[in-house]
Amino acid sequence: MPTVTDIYKSKLATAADALKGLPRKSTVVLGFFASQPPALVAEMGMAIAAGTFDEVRMIYMHATEATGAALLKAEYCDVLKLRPFYMGPAERALVQSSPARKLVHFIPIAFSETPRAIRAEERIDAFPVQVSPMDRAGYFSLGLTGAYSQAALERADRIIVEVNPSLPRTFGAGLLHVSDVDTIVEGSGAVPTLAHGDAGPDDEAISDFIVPMIPDRACVQFGIGGVPNLVASRLTGHKDLGVHSELLSDGIADLVTCGAVTNRFKQTNPGKTVFNVAMGSRALYDLMNDNPTMECWPADYVNDPRIIGQNDNFTSVNAMIEIDLTGQVNAEYLMHHQFSAVGGQLDFVRGARYSRGGRSIIASPSTAAHGKVSRIVPRLQGPATDPRIETQYIVTEYGAFNLQGKSSDERAMGLIGLAHPSFREKLTADARELHLIE
Repeated sequence: MPTVTDIYKSKLATAADALKGLPRKSTVVLGFFASQPPALVAEMGMAIAAGTFDEVRMIYMHATEATGAALLKAEYCDVLKLRPFYMGPAERALVQSSPARKLVHFIPIAFSETPRAIRAEERIDAFPVQVSPMDRAGYFSLGLTGAYSQAALERADRIIVEVNPSLPRTFGAGLLHVSDVDTIVEGSGAVPTLAHGDAGPDDEAISDFIVPMIPDRACVQFGIGGVPNLVASRLTGHKDLGVHSELLSDGIADLVTCGAVTNRFKQTNPGKTVFNVAMGSRALYDLMNDNPTMECWPADYVNDPRIIGQNDNFTSVNAMIEIDLTGQVNAEYLMHHQFSAVGGQLDFVRGARYSRGGRSIIASPSTAAHGKVSRIVPRLQGPATDPRIETQYIVTEYGAFNLQGKSSDERAMGLIGLAHPSFREKLTADARELHLIE
């Protein structure tokens, strides 16, 4: 009877051979960020350039630099049909490079719904994915991301793994047995990291308002951005925090390391730091590696508002691009273009409101563009990420305001009070014109 090592060796191939035999018209799923396999992605780019495919529908989220360099090229887009759940720098650059062509087919969707979207695909020909090395029982780990990978593993006709010894091995739902893999490619190289910008005075002031709003024993979630990461880093004096977060960041890692996070009082996954994706420094990844207290679960679990809300005192901290005077938030659309994505923000806004003692906090400096643009506006420039009936606490450097239970005029005046003083007179006039105040 063959051992798992024998099975592993029998499935080894080069990146070029791993992609051979795919239909000329294929649907390929790539995972989220660090799950994207650089050698296989580069080979796919070369295959497209060589005319191997007539069409490749590629469904993915948060392209790495390697994926952007290998695949996100205007000259490939007659063949490559990009269907991202997220618009990052590479996608935005591609759109700007060819404004007369539709090169990126963005899919607006809540992160919690991405596994459902993958399962609804008529056919998935291949799922190339980066994994950590196989253990003695024959299992690979999906490493830094749950996202929709489990759904892709269920639906793909071919599972191709690229094994990277630098990828942390994590616990939770992200395990894949060698017998379920079709082809194995051995890779190498650094795992992509994410740097957080330095905090400014406004970020510090915002953090001063938020930190006292988070009690000991709270279960926390922090979104992407400077303010959420700063708030996380300033909770080191708290006790018995729990973590149930889409994003695992360096700020949360600091809380785990210093003992502020124990997960002792969580109602779901007690004793475990639960996350969906990890993006941060190499130090974060080293902390996660073979750490049984950190568990990676898919988006339809971590981001399910019904699961989130089971944890008492759930506190969600996220960022925004702008908020209008009715209370609806835009966290994804900028200068008449899709800038990022819905992501999981609304999932956690809703989940926090289901929680007993829960709080949803959306925070950003009151201005952008070096003070030239107000983030508090009469009307949003694009779609609402968070509807006005869902938003709760809004925080800028000028204070915190709870929208829940407030009338339309109370909301408008409260939000104007959070704006930079140089914009308040104009916003007050706008509120009158919109019949929000007398």
